[in-house]
Amino acid sequence: MYLYGASGHAKVIIDILEAQGKVISGLIDDNPKVKELLGYPVFHEKSKKSPLIISIGDNKIRRKVTEQLEQVTFETAFHPSAIISPNCTIGEGTVVMQGAIIQSSSRIGNHCIINTAASVDHDCTIEDFVHISPNSTLCGNVSIGEGTWIGAGTVITPGVKIGKWCVIGAGSVVTKNIPDDSLAYGNRCKVIKTINKL
Repeated sequence: MYLYGASGHAKVIIDILEAQGKVISGLIDDNPKVKELLGYPVFHEKSKKSPLIISIGDNKIRRKVTEQLEQVTFETAFHPSAIISPNCTIGEGTVVMQGAIIQSSSRIGNHCIINTAASVDHDCTIEDFVHISPNSTLCGNVSIGEGTWIGAGTVITPGVKIGKWCVIGAGSVVTKNIPDDSLAYGNRCKVIKTINKL
């Protein structure tokens, strides 16, 4: 098992993999000054090392790296303390961190981050490259579009749909749909502006 990215996010994924009893062969990072992380070697060539998890928190960069890598196999990492329904689906490259909960019939896409103590209730749909930050709560039947970042401690009420590549500020309470490419925050959450598209 390899990780792509040797920073703070990778440290948490290392903890998860160690808790799962998985063997970590090393990490890959572009920074030649980084030689090791938590005792694991860091490599600098972008060779076809796999299986692999992209251990980068930024959604856009995670997608870019995925597009650059060819003929690699992506793994998942689920901390043993996470509660994951057997009736949900989770895509490749996704990590589920300590204390997170994913309930029945939810669908989690590829290369997502379900961060510490986040709660995803029944029938939610989370598309690829989404980051659900620590202590966020998604009530039932919530939909999150590709690449969206849900800030820490956010609450999203049942049935709300949030578009693609949005940023929802920490501590927000989202009670209405949010369109694509929006920066939104507050209680109640409001769209502040349209952010740059990819």
